[in-house]
Amino acid sequence: MSLNSKINYSIWCDFVERNFLENEFQELIENKIIKGATSNPAIFQQSIGNSTAYTQQINMLQANDNKKIYEELAITDIKRAAELLKPLYDKNANDGFISLEVDPTLCDDMMGTIEEGARLHSQIGCDNVMIKIPATEAGYGAMEHLTSIGISVNATLIFSPQQALKSATALNNGIKKSGKDTKGVVSIFVSRFDRTLDDKLKKLELETAQTGIINATLCYHEIESIGSKNIRTLFASTGVKGKELVPSYYIDELIFPNCINTAPLDTINAWLKEGKQKQSEILEKDDCIKYFEVLKSHHIDIEKVYNELLQDGLSAFKVSFQELLKKVKL
Repeated sequence: MSLNSKINYSIWCDFVERNFLENEFQELIENKIIKGATSNPAIFQQSIGNSTAYTQQINMLQANDNKKIYEELAITDIKRAAELLKPLYDKNANDGFISLEVDPTLCDDMMGTIEEGARLHSQIGCDNVMIKIPATEAGYGAMEHLTSIGISVNATLIFSPQQALKSATALNNGIKKSGKDTKGVVSIFVSRFDRTLDDKLKKLELETAQTGIINATLCYHEIESIGSKNIRTLFASTGVKGKELVPSYYIDELIFPNCINTAPLDTINAWLKEGKQKQSEILEKDDCIKYFEVLKSHHIDIEKVYNELLQDGLSAFKVSFQELLKKVKL
């Protein structure tokens, strides 16, 4: 039995692009390297803006408004990815998912998020599609409602343990109401902590490249405390910037039971070539808390960091989405 099967651990690919789906994506599935995929507004901005594979469909859709054009392009790709991943989903419904995010400008609009999430899921028409919802106060209500009607949800842009627990609780409540085998993942963003704090930690002569891993571990403990077999922790933002860390670092250190790592292609390839192929050591919850007490003693306000990273993430996705909408109208 493989490590992945033994501890319910999976690698998902954090990338979607039309030509990629018809080539390397299928190879990654066939070679049992990835078991799912995710997308977000920044990924679609990159894919649709830089690939000629979308040109013909964009030309055909010009009579529609910008958002309708984008949705048709995205739905085409998500449907295709879902079709390719369906055998994995049929074999084990914990995997074989592809995620599509709602319009990020709806992050503070619960009813708008619910309506758009349900509409997109219906239009795609595939059970193995997760609707991705940012972990805001409005988002928690949307997560619970969508899972309650049998739609699987990817809770995203999670930086704090409080967000992780609120998301897992909302998903769990909705799944219980649904009476179905609805699934949920809670996406913890990892590397951004180290890019934000490492320069400050160096000046304080504290160890670097630890905050993201330890925070992700603390979030993992919160999610696991819910005790739902239908909810898994998903580690996101796991690409490495610069050359101080090995490219597979944020995979190597977070191979935990009942988890997913959604990583960029380069990170997945680096992990396959040189990464660790064994379960990581899991720091105890109390030890995670002690680490943040040390940061506090050095006047690092982690709550402020959580809020800033969330606001930056929301803003970045909104900007990517608006830039994408501009590109689809000729």
